[in-house]
Amino acid sequence: MSTATYVPYNDNLEHKQENEDEIIDSVVASMMRVNTRVFDKHRHAKRDAHAKCHGVLTGHVTVYDNLPAHLAQGVFARPATYPVVIRLSTAPGDIHSDKLPSPRGMAIKMLGVDGPQFLPKRHDAKTQDLLLVNHPVIAFGHAAAYLKTQKLLEKHADDPDMVRRIVAALARGGSKALHALGIDNPVLDTLGAPNNHILGETFFSMAAVRYGDYVAKLCAAPLSDNVRALTGQPLGDDADDSALRNLVVDFFNGQGAEYELRAQLLTDIDKMPIEDASIEWPQEDSPYQPVAKLTIPAQHAYSPARRVFADDVLSFNPWHCIEAHRPMGSIMRARIKAYEASSKFRHEMNAQPRIEIDSIGQVPD
Repeated sequence: MSTATYVPYNDNLEHKQENEDEIIDSVVASMMRVNTRVFDKHRHAKRDAHAKCHGVLTGHVTVYDNLPAHLAQGVFARPATYPVVIRLSTAPGDIHSDKLPSPRGMAIKMLGVDGPQFLPKRHDAKTQDLLLVNHPVIAFGHAAAYLKTQKLLEKHADDPDMVRRIVAALARGGSKALHALGIDNPVLDTLGAPNNHILGETFFSMAAVRYGDYVAKLCAAPLSDNVRALTGQPLGDDADDSALRNLVVDFFNGQGAEYELRAQLLTDIDKMPIEDASIEWPQEDSPYQPVAKLTIPAQHAYSPARRVFADDVLSFNPWHCIEAHRPMGSIMRARIKAYEASSKFRHEMNAQPRIEIDSIGQVPD
């Protein structure tokens, strides 16, 4: 594919929604009210999303040699190896049983990354975060839909059964929950959410990011045979509330894994919208292309010290990035305030420092 087919990045590709700032403020206010109720329930502050951790891993990302010019961008511009910290999780901002189908997450923090950071207060940082979920799209794909969904979750925050039903509906593509809110998307109706082994999943950025001179969505797909064999493997009927953690711990106690990072570049701004992350970009028009390998060696994935460090001290944030990979689109603009408010609340309520690491040696065993 010629580079001429890829849409060049420019600052005018994004278009804010009407009253977007006020909508985002309302999202954050609702989210913080829910966060406070969750804190009162557990006497411990949780992330507003991806609260439940299934494993904390260290490894490295190796950028492939001889990438073509359109892929050799940003952190992938030249062959390099970056140490990484990885947190596996489930999407809701509260702790639910692993028996419940729900979006699963893989957050990757790359260390030793050169290049100017996008956020001005992070000028000394050397990290690039990639926040990925096992769906190619996000059901509430822009700020206005995010607000409607957030209000629904807040309304039923004290009804665990209803929250579980909403989360399950969103995991199945969100059609039932979003149709009830007046949000229709036929693409979402076709998605399924079986409750499968987390290590066999492919994880997606869902929303667009700048990709150097271009725009892309990113994913991490199983590469080594042992995790590819887990793709589509359902949790057994005897799965317990912490089944995913148990699977992750058992797996990495005896073996490592490899995933491949891939980029899907924007080729058509009408068919592949930036502002609505609920619309899947067609892979027949722009396939995901390999850019790097994620290697995770065998290790203890859930030690008490490592879990507390990742859950209470570290922050994973799509806006922890270099300028070449800044997030794009309405849902990402909502996240800049949402993540900051949630992280501030969590660290203050748990009396934990909020730090950005610069060495893999800072991650406890």
